[in-house]
Amino acid sequence: MKNYVLTAKRQKKELIILLACFILAFLLNIAAIIIYRSPWVEIVSQIGYVVLAGLVIYVLLLLLRLLIFSVKVIIRRRKKQ
Repeated sequence: MKNYVLTAKRQKKELIILLACFILAFLLNIAAIIIYRSPWVEIVSQIGYVVLAGLVIYVLLLLLRLLIFSVKVIIRRRKKQ
């Protein structure tokens, strides 16, 4: 079994992706407040749901990136044969 090392560069990249997912979830919350004409206090009161939505978006994006990586590896192996 291989040991994997997360470099500082990779950690920074993952944190930036996570921040982008949180910002997307926050913007979706603002859009929902505008669309449904809710009180603006929901920006603060719904922050827990925004964090959870950001994490869900991150996990979905992670699964998509893992799928793309797996397909690339399979294609490379088939080209070698």
